[in-house]
Amino acid sequence: MIAIRKKENKVWKWFKKHFLIIFLSFVFVFIALFLVAYNKTSISVQNSYTSSKASVFKYTNGTEVGRVYREDRVEVPLIRVPLHFQEAILAAEDSYFYSHRGVNPVSILRALIKNATSDSFQGGSTITQQYAKIAYLKPEQTISRKIKEIFVSLKIEATYSKSEILEKYLNAVYFGRNAYGVEMASRKYFGVKASALDPAQSIVLAALVRSPAKYDPDFMPGNFANLVNRFNGIKKNMVAKGWLTESEAKSIVFPKFRNSKVEDINFSNRGHLIAAVKTELSTLGFEEDVLTVGGYVVVTTLDQNAQKYAELAVESQRPQDAPTDLHIGLASIRPGTGEIVALYGGDDYLKRQLNDATQAIAQAGSTFKVFALIAALENGYSLSTVWDGRSPQTFRTGYGNYRVSNYGNTSFGPVSLYKATGGSINTVFVRLGIKVGAEKVVDAARRAGIPSDVQMLATPSVVLGVSSPKVIDVASAYATFAANGIYSKPYLVKKVFDGDGKLIYEAKEESKRVFSQKVMADLTYALSGVIRNGTASPALGAFPRPIAGKTGTSQDDASAWFTGYSPDLSTSVAFFRDSPKERLNGIGGLNSVTGGSFPARIWNSYMRKALAPLPISFFPKPAYVGGTRSVYVDVAKPTPKPTKPMPRPTIFKPKPVPLESKKPLPITSNKPVPGSSSKPIPNASIKPIPASSSGPVPDFSPKPIPK
Repeated sequence: MIAIRKKENKVWKWFKKHFLIIFLSFVFVFIALFLVAYNKTSISVQNSYTSSKASVFKYTNGTEVGRVYREDRVEVPLIRVPLHFQEAILAAEDSYFYSHRGVNPVSILRALIKNATSDSFQGGSTITQQYAKIAYLKPEQTISRKIKEIFVSLKIEATYSKSEILEKYLNAVYFGRNAYGVEMASRKYFGVKASALDPAQSIVLAALVRSPAKYDPDFMPGNFANLVNRFNGIKKNMVAKGWLTESEAKSIVFPKFRNSKVEDINFSNRGHLIAAVKTELSTLGFEEDVLTVGGYVVVTTLDQNAQKYAELAVESQRPQDAPTDLHIGLASIRPGTGEIVALYGGDDYLKRQLNDATQAIAQAGSTFKVFALIAALENGYSLSTVWDGRSPQTFRTGYGNYRVSNYGNTSFGPVSLYKATGGSINTVFVRLGIKVGAEKVVDAARRAGIPSDVQMLATPSVVLGVSSPKVIDVASAYATFAANGIYSKPYLVKKVFDGDGKLIYEAKEESKRVFSQKVMADLTYALSGVIRNGTASPALGAFPRPIAGKTGTSQDDASAWFTGYSPDLSTSVAFFRDSPKERLNGIGGLNSVTGGSFPARIWNSYMRKALAPLPISFFPKPAYVGGTRSVYVDVAKPTPKPTKPMPRPTIFKPKPVPLESKKPLPITSNKPVPGSSSKPIPNASIKPIPASSSGPVPDFSPKPIPK
């Protein structure tokens, strides 16, 4: 026992003698390990979800169309965050933020004591530590992660200023309702931008940061009471720090939230717009996995007012008793540039993802007759040529006999090509297509803008629109007519900026002349007749601007179209159902839905408003390609009728004179008798010889009586 005590005393004496060396060694080792750990700590790579930013799609005026994201986040600079919000978040999370160096030992110790002596949990992390955890570390509750958090926090403090750290934190922290960062939280909870937050709203958002699941009233019943208590506690902290006076704190009352239902961004037609933009961006090399994290700003060609008018026109003019599978597509394009200014792809993207303007197809009907008309004009057939408009007719073709009837089986007899266009006479256009050649009709359609993925067979039926294009295809083709024969490839994406605001893509218009101006002038003149006195005149005859267009109703009433244009805008509207075997008959109380009914009404409502801000533009005068003489084509020229009746011959019938009458006998006429000599026989003078008188007759010179 004594030997053991002596040994212990010896060790103790040695320890006391070398204590300073041991202590300094431990300090040295600690510092060495600390420096090694600090130097090995890197903050160059952030967590992907923290660095991700939503990509925003915008109208031409800068207003947002929609966004794509993995985390719904829009970053804002600290200067655009109100000071009262900054103070509220500091009062809620880290009131000593500007005085510590990333780690606050006092706060950590206070949190440890409270956690050990109560059932509640209190975090001791500073804002810098919270940002380190969000941006650089995994969400795990271990001692090693806590140590890493300290080193990362110190590194952040050494790299960034306090203002930069606070800005990064406010743009990264989660507020609930899928809102990352103060900007999206402001919009989703209160419907305002972060810069417009008032003190009460600021305190509420600051209260949510600690635990959205515990404080968001929409997340769980009972959360509202928790939020109010925390709201009041933050106000007290702000008063204690001198950021609010007692009177100011009392005047701040709990604010009202916006509508608690957070609208899905893909709800309504807007989902179709977002999907269409994403599709085009994909063809440009911007895939969705890049868009959802890259923070791109995409400026589209969509005009916000035109888009609003398009949706309003469809909703206000569509039939109210329509079946659920009735689909309406609308596409509007700026001639000469190809800019798509408005699209209507459907009323609810969440229910039907197929875009009725850019993806769905429907038989084109008579809207394709224009391509036969172009081919005819290019081959010398004028609008004055006369054709056989009887119905029905049977045409002999290389594919057999082809029987064609006009709409309602109406016969028109000989009719000019101009009037046949206005009346959309099937029998005339089938004969016209056969005359010029179906191959030339297809070629005209391709040049106008009907893409190669739309099947078009060079058969006589091609002029009647048996092919099934998309609405955007037909609007693009008619935009070529509006641009006097210049085709422009349609596009949606105008500019793309990266997350740093650098322009990385700008669209270049792809345009080329495909038709002569003279042919286009006559085509537009003929299609203007459709509006003035043709199949579209009931709906559009009173349109206040020069317009041209064509109705289209497919076989068996499976689809109905109206496509028209002014010099400034080309728009196509189509009605169709899920299957071409299903008809439109009876919809909206009509026996037959034609292009001149609901489609033309929607077109009218939209185009009146969309064109209103623009000055009135006029079409070129007709060129009268092929002349103005009425040339009859495969139809007998009618025998001309006399314009004046032949005079009837008159026969002389003398009237009897009483024998005792003192009246002189009637003198025979000096007019020729029909069939006799053209020279009249002179008659005896009808002048009586004056009787003798006592006085001379003045200036009387007797003349002999002719024999």
